[in-house]
Amino acid sequence: MTLAEQLGNVGSEIERASRWEERGYGAHRDKALDRALELMDLTLSDKRWRGLRLQELARLREVICDTFFVNKEYGARPADLDRYFFSFAVEARA
Repeated sequence: MTLAEQLGNVGSEIERASRWEERGYGAHRDKALDRALELMDLTLSDKRWRGLRLQELARLREVICDTFFVNKEYGARPADLDRYFFSFAVEARA
């Protein structure tokens, strides 16, 4: 898969997690986040992404965790992540 396809799939799970969180379904949100983080880990383990790209992907995983689990150090909201990942989904479909 291309990087756009990989991140588009992560974005789909982030969007699901956002929707479940808005509805107050914590268990469903957590499952979607688990899938998103698993996909991020698989992307990070892909040998094609090295150097600065790998650092950016690692930071992206950190921002996802911060947004949903930690102390909001980065100030990102789930809607911000949805917008970020949307461009990858569009590129993957092109």
